[in-house]
Parts: sequence; structure tokens; C-alpha cells
Amino acid sequence: MEKNSKIYVAGHRGMVGSAIVRELERQGYTNIVTRTHAELDLKDQLAVEKFFEEEKPEYVFLAAAKVGGIVANESALADFMYDNMILEMNVIHSAWKNGCKKLEFLGSSCIYPRMAPQPMQESCLLTGELEKTNEAYALAKISGLKYCEFLNRQYGTDYISVMPTNLYGPNDNYHPEHSHVLPALIRRFHEAKESGAPSVTCWGDGSPLREFLYVDDLANLCVFLMNNYSGNETVNAGTGKELTIKELTELVAKVIGYEGEIKWDTTRPNGTPRKLLDVSKAEKLGWKYRVELEDGIKLAYEDFLNNPMRAER
Repeated sequence: MEKNSKIYVAGHRGMVGSAIVRELERQGYTNIVTRTHAELDLKDQLAVEKFFEEEKPEYVFLAAAKVGGIVANESALADFMYDNMILEMNVIHSAWKNGCKKLEFLGSSCIYPRMAPQPMQESCLLTGELEKTNEAYALAKISGLKYCEFLNRQYGTDYISVMPTNLYGPNDNYHPEHSHVLPALIRRFHEAKESGAPSVTCWGDGSPLREFLYVDDLANLCVFLMNNYSGNETVNAGTGKELTIKELTELVAKVIGYEGEIKWDTTRPNGTPRKLLDVSKAEKLGWKYRVELEDGIKLAYEDFLNNPMRAER
């Protein structure tokens, strides 16, 4: 990309999209195009086609998505599949029709099989059954990355896909029911500390292993790949490090300063037993994460304290 190339970031108000905009601006890119949902509904095919015909972006970062944790995914399976599939197909198809030079599709590590060999390599895609709690979201994301691959193979486009591990950081969703595990824990422990609650109850038994990547590190990789990678196979984005959910809760409690008891509700689902990405591909290309987990949680907690949405129920 040239510094004055026209770059469209879809989903610029979300955690990932806003981080990509910050990274582009940090690196000196000056022609960044964005649209709010009110200005452009990506589920509206005609509106998306009109936008691409008028703006003709040269590069597209597709970071827009309907996202949520286990509860949100399980309670709105059809919505998660339809909304994500329709918006990504609209954007990718219109980018192709209007001669976009390169598009980068942002997926999720949930595309990989529930019991995939660990750490999960990019090649394990579609080799086994998906995790049921987020199957609808995963299927939509698989469709998006496969559409990029098929356009490359049929029409010679240069569309790439990035599959991040669990993300956290500025502009995260701290909703008490619809957020992912780390922001949910930040909110829960903060409120417990503020109220003087003697204990906090967390879901499952704390045994699942998870990997976490600070969102600004992901954004740095996204810009790096747009400039340095072409290929049909997706690229994993992560740290290559994991910890149990129990260890994570203890770390969040430490950062926030909560000293009460941590209890476990084993009637609640654990989700996938283990999800660790093999990040050797990104490392061989010359990229490595920078922000360690404890430092990142401190930054995320600062964002939470300054985030007006955290008061919403």
C-alpha cells in the first residue's frame, strides 16, 4: 500500500477495526475511508454496491462482524450466521466487482475443529467437527475465507484471510452477558471490588486453556500482511502462549485488585477444551506480538474505566 492509497476499513468502530485505523494512522496512511452502520448497512447489498462504485477503495480491511460470547452465540444462532455471512459476502463481492487491489478478511480461531491437534495449524481447517457453542459464527467465517480463496483461484484476485485468537483491548465489549471471557472478567471483578462482594462466581471449572492477543498487536499484523503476504491459506494471529481460564481469572483479579474468593459454577459450559494457534507462519514472515498478557490487561482495564458503554446493561 502507498501512504495515500484509498483504504476502506469496514467495522472501524469495533475493537478490531478501530485498532486497524489507529495502526494505519500511526504508520502514516492518510486516505482512510470509514462508514458507520447508520451511514452504510453492510447487510444491504444495493447500498454496499453503491458505496464501492462511488468510493472505489484500493484496499479493504474487512473487520466488521456480529460478535459475542457463548451466551450470545447460543441464543441467536440464526442471527449470527445470517448477519455475518450476508455482510461479508456483500463487501467481498463488491470489492471484486469494483477492482479492489487487495482485501484482507478477518476471521476467528473458532473456524478450526473443536478437537484439532494443538497448536492448531492453518491446514487443520475443515478436518473435524466444530465447537457447537459457536458453530453458526464459525460457519459464516469459513464461508468468508473460502469465498476469498475461490475468487483468487477463479479470477486471480489478491484476497487474504487472517484468523486471530481471542482478542482484547481498547473498544472491547464489556456487556455482562454478551461479551467474551476476558472483558467479562474485567467487568465482573471490577464490580465485585466496588461493591465489596466476598466472592465472584465464574463459569465452568476453570480448566479450558486459552490464548489471548492484544488487539493493537493484531492490527500491526494486519497492516504487515497487507503489505507482505499473498496466498490462499489463512494466517493465524496469536502469541503462541496459553493459560487456563482459572489462571486468567486470578490474573485479572490481581490487576484489578480484587481479593475475594473465586468460585466456579460447573453447571455452566466450558466451551472448547483448548484453543492454541500455531503462529509459526506469521513468525516466519517476520512478525511477532509485542504486548504481554498482564500488561495488556492493565491497558484493557484502563479502557474499561474510561468506556461509557460499561455502564450499559
